[in-house]
Amino acid sequence: MNTTPVTAKGVKKIREQLHKLKTIERQKVIQAIAEARAHGDLSENAEYHAAREQQSFIEGRINTLESTLAEAQLIDVSTVNANGKVVFGATVELLNLENKTEIRYQIVGEDEADVDQGQISILSPIARALIGKEEGDIAEVSAPGSIVEYEILGIQYV
Repeated sequence: MNTTPVTAKGVKKIREQLHKLKTIERQKVIQAIAEARAHGDLSENAEYHAAREQQSFIEGRINTLESTLAEAQLIDVSTVNANGKVVFGATVELLNLENKTEIRYQIVGEDEADVDQGQISILSPIARALIGKEEGDIAEVSAPGSIVEYEILGIQYV
């Protein structure tokens, strides 16, 4: 079995999604199927087919989340002795050397990545360029048509 690194926040988020799907969404779709069945002929009942499709999606998502949790390797970054290097779970403050903008990312597992929340996947090009670097280092990230350089301004393990 392959393990997938996940932060404590990521595990909590996955468990919350799983709980919602099992206790709320699954019950809603069961009710929708029952209501659609009550309308009679199922072969021409669009509501029934839509509800069954939604049920299939929910069950698939539940299976995916359960697999993710089963394969999760919980990494508590606050206890990792990283010796000042960028590691999985670290929050990194960066300066884009081209346009002088500052940005902050936490490097997380693939299933918990959310760029809008400042969380990037360990598999992303920028995370790969940052891993192992220290404060003050320059990370070069291949971007479409160019290479973007980031200076590491700070690293936090929280």
